[in-house]
Amino acid sequence: MASNPTAAPNLFDRALLRARQCRALRQGPVTFLLDRVAEDMNERLNAVLRQFSAGADVGTSGDQVCHALVGRVDALSHVDLPDTESEGLPLAPQSLDLVVSALALQFVNDLPGVLAQIRRALKPDGLLLAAMIGGDTLTELRQAFAAAEAELEGGVSPRVAPFADLRDIGALLQRAGFALPVTDVDRIVVRYDSAFALMQDLRRMGATNALVERRRTPTRRATLLRMAQIYSERFADPDGRIRATFEVIWLSGWAPHESQQKPLRPGSAKMRLIDALKPPSSK
Repeated sequence: MASNPTAAPNLFDRALLRARQCRALRQGPVTFLLDRVAEDMNERLNAVLRQFSAGADVGTSGDQVCHALVGRVDALSHVDLPDTESEGLPLAPQSLDLVVSALALQFVNDLPGVLAQIRRALKPDGLLLAAMIGGDTLTELRQAFAAAEAELEGGVSPRVAPFADLRDIGALLQRAGFALPVTDVDRIVVRYDSAFALMQDLRRMGATNALVERRRTPTRRATLLRMAQIYSERFADPDGRIRATFEVIWLSGWAPHESQQKPLRPGSAKMRLIDALKPPSSK
């Protein structure tokens, strides 16, 4: 059978990602980023003056979101993102009035398709609120590895996933049929004693390289040491500790409903723009 030319590219090895997340849970996970996102999600939902009856947490690794939203939604179920995304999400059409997701959607191969499935699962005037890792995350680590590999190995291998940026996400929400889409960015800078301490945290987040096109051979020790040296030279504070940037993109959108605000139809304005901009005439 011929392949589908419109199929989403297979960027992430989701079975490997799940295995690494399970390993992180066994070793004792590092959860400071997820803890912050869960707290922020609760604050953002508190600004929505309504009680939600049926919700789903899609793909979040851990129970921080479920605990943070106690009392905000009557029933919140957890839904895993499938390893093979052609399986689809187990969500009935128009069955939910809230869908949340924390730090999971960045590892989806077909994000437009997943957003469209979430949109179908929402009742009219239902809300999607999600946080995902953005494109500037770990930019320091990416630059340090690229410089070290170019210097010592004559080439660069993919180390950090090509996460989406803010404009991409806004466009995808509109494409999926969400009304009143909103996106914004929270940049979090964390300091570490060394690049190796950062990499240890990434392993215990279950967030190490899960790209399909990842390098399959172990990184040379000389390359790792040079990477750490470059990192310290370029991204250290005066006290010697290095900085690591995590960019969190927040996205929200509503399933369309007749009660929502709508833009004016072309030609329906009561005043021409040029007249509105004129200064008031003096008497």
